[in-house]
Amino acid sequence: MIELSERNTKDLDYQKLRGGYYTPDLVGDFLADWVVQSPTDQIFEPSCGDGSLLRATVNRLQELGSQPTQIIEQIYGVEIDPDEADKARRTLSGLVSSEQEPRVFAGDFFQFRRRIETGDLFGGDLSVRKFNGVIGNPPFIRYQNFPEDSRSLAFDQMNRVGLNPNGHTNMWVPFLVLSALLLGKEGRFGMVIPAELFQVDYAAETRKFLSKFFDQLALITFRELVFEDLQQEVILLLGAKGEVENEGIRLVKLDNADDLRSYEHDDISSVEVKPLDHSEEKWTQYYLETSEIELLREVEANHEITRSGEVYDVSVGVVTGKNDFFILEQGEAEELGIEDSVLDIVTRSGHLSGAIFRREDWEENNAIQRSSCLFKPEEASLEELSEAARSYIKHGEEKEHHTGYKCRTRDPWYIVPSVWIPDAFMLRQVHSYPKLILNEAQATCTDTIHRVEFYEDWKGKKREVCAAFLNSMTFAFAEVRGRSYGGGVMTFEPSEGENLPLPLAAADKIDLDQVDQLIRADRIGEVLDMNDQVLLEEGLGLSNSKITVLRDIWKKLRDRRIER
Repeated sequence: MIELSERNTKDLDYQKLRGGYYTPDLVGDFLADWVVQSPTDQIFEPSCGDGSLLRATVNRLQELGSQPTQIIEQIYGVEIDPDEADKARRTLSGLVSSEQEPRVFAGDFFQFRRRIETGDLFGGDLSVRKFNGVIGNPPFIRYQNFPEDSRSLAFDQMNRVGLNPNGHTNMWVPFLVLSALLLGKEGRFGMVIPAELFQVDYAAETRKFLSKFFDQLALITFRELVFEDLQQEVILLLGAKGEVENEGIRLVKLDNADDLRSYEHDDISSVEVKPLDHSEEKWTQYYLETSEIELLREVEANHEITRSGEVYDVSVGVVTGKNDFFILEQGEAEELGIEDSVLDIVTRSGHLSGAIFRREDWEENNAIQRSSCLFKPEEASLEELSEAARSYIKHGEEKEHHTGYKCRTRDPWYIVPSVWIPDAFMLRQVHSYPKLILNEAQATCTDTIHRVEFYEDWKGKKREVCAAFLNSMTFAFAEVRGRSYGGGVMTFEPSEGENLPLPLAAADKIDLDQVDQLIRADRIGEVLDMNDQVLLEEGLGLSNSKITVLRDIWKKLRDRRIER
């Protein structure tokens, strides 16, 4: 055994922080059957845990006729937790009944990989730099919990192969990319990956890498969650090098992990090949049929379409640092005597019921005791503020609100920064469909909602744009461009809200007030029928059949995430 590093942290949160969620046997067997193709294959596992995937690999090698004395020399694993690494070694030793020490290394995968590159491992035998197969279930650790020393190693190695991870890159990304690069010219790859791969911006470069690196690429998706303790959708990524010419990507849709019992790898070849886009497009589109994907690409290439980022800028809402202190009901503000130190605010997407947010909407929210006021005293010294404002600030300090991270980093702590009135609101979290809501109430919003500021040339067309936003084409692209983490909710980051196609050629024919009434009556179908005819048929010249397909794309992707 070679000790690469040690970690003594054993507190209650350790398992969560190390991202260890062990692979069900069904999944492990399926991956091993894909990865291991020969009794002489050398297989690598970059995060082997207690050895569940190694066990599946041994079983597969034995099926193919490999002998115990061979197997112990064919399998390589790395595990950062020394105790888990010991379990993996015992697992391997028990399976092959060998006196040889299993090649399971306790330490950091990225340090291990660097030592492979330098020839520091395996007695300087540089031939053991590439493997016939890589199998894995990497740690699901977000950037903020990615240990700095390990992250530095990982990012440096990615940089040296021309990739540029950023401050949002989670640990599974370098695990995926850097372990794939350990494959030989002909080799197979099987890994459990978060479905984030399909949709998050920080994985865009990874999607492009995978589409070019593998000659054969298939993704197994599941309608139900695979890991009981992990409320996150996962996929199985199957790749192969040197077997066939790169023709695209196959997406296999299964209900649950039990379906793997009857699913054969040969079945994958019968799945429709989707044409890969080697740009940094999201892969959510591959849930669609090839004809649907091609229609989206055709429509987006139409010169009559305007990209939303050319019309407006999307920004996060107000971040107070302590909503319990800064967000109040109107009655509370009046009772405290600070009604002259508050601004109107919207705090929930559900408070925006129509396509227009009017003053009477704010008043209705306030009447049913929805917190609709933001404490925003004048930017003056404490002594210059009203007695009531000073008293409220002192109350906040007695509650130690000023010691919270966001509050203590600003001076003075009670002045919330970046408070301005947007032209419109955009839903940050979407259930059924996205909306762009005209702000006639002159309110601001918290960061549960995005703020939209129209560019000067579009200020006079705000009503037209907000009305035209509601159409089947934009809805379809919203499902492709947004991201869904579970619970049926789609989330938009500002950059994604600025990357939607808008059909504005005939938008002046749509009455926003009429649209608003229909939305409030929960009649979105009628809105789409009306807007699609004006915007897509008359404005863009799309046929009824293409408009129907666009509507079906939206419904298909929306229903898939809502069912989750």
